[in-house]
Amino acid sequence: MTDEGSDHKTRVTVLVALAANLVIAVAKAIGGLAAGSPALLSEAAHSVADSLNEVFLLAALRRSRRPADRRHPFGYGKERFFWSLLAAVGIFVMGGCFSFFQGFEALTSGAEEELGGYVAGLIVLGIALLAEGGSLLRALYQVRRQGGTGAGLRDPALRTVVAEDGTAVLGVTLAIAGMALHMVTGQVVWEASASLAIGALLVYVAFRLGREARDQLIGEAADPETSGRIRELLRAQPEIDSVEALFTMKTGLDTALVAARVDLVPGLDSERVEEVAVRIKRSIARTVPEADQIFLDVTDRLAREAAESPAATGERGGA
Repeated sequence: MTDEGSDHKTRVTVLVALAANLVIAVAKAIGGLAAGSPALLSEAAHSVADSLNEVFLLAALRRSRRPADRRHPFGYGKERFFWSLLAAVGIFVMGGCFSFFQGFEALTSGAEEELGGYVAGLIVLGIALLAEGGSLLRALYQVRRQGGTGAGLRDPALRTVVAEDGTAVLGVTLAIAGMALHMVTGQVVWEASASLAIGALLVYVAFRLGREARDQLIGEAADPETSGRIRELLRAQPEIDSVEALFTMKTGLDTALVAARVDLVPGLDSERVEEVAVRIKRSIARTVPEADQIFLDVTDRLAREAAESPAATGERGGA
């Protein structure tokens, strides 16, 4: 599957989630205000946060594919990670914090609902469960088509949608349970507890998504398998005496920077060294397609040792 095709499918998945969340957010807000239900209002805030996050993810999909320019010579691939971090912050602030507020307020004020409010709230939540479940199935289907939970969840936009929809299904289930127990027992503590549980769930999901986005933003290395393939390729070159250092960094969803410091066997002239460097770079690019930026620091071991000797550096040698 091409990068453009994958982006198109992810964009459709995000748009499906956005449409579902907008409709559900309005329904939950109206139902929650009419019924005075803290759990339903918490779920409304959850859906509003998810809707805003989908807008962030659409921006990430559009902006991350811009070509490299003078100001950003390594491209804009990390835009995905930045907007995913904002989405995590949105889940925490708009979803988690508001849910905690609703739960504590219900515990202190003692919310009361009429029978009609319970029925309306449960109907809204039932519809929301179907809509969120449909959106989650769409996202999971794309994950499976793109290689399963390993390869399919590399895309932070798709990963965020799966996390949001999965959390939404669980959150709606908690809200239904809280409202039902409130209706049966007459104790608001059940519904307040559901709001607090939804808040804790959202904070946890926001923390996990934010931590992953942070790791990618500050310069996450390529996976060990990719680094291992590059190292083995370098070691297999007859002109390379040793691989002194290998550094990799993800610059986008499917792009990476590779920098290696290698010692060449003695006796190669400058023209031969240039030919070897060009051939090695092409070999790495063929073996690891995501390595779009490759830098080699090639040295002659004997020349380097001579340059680092006490006579060359001015250091005093031992007797």
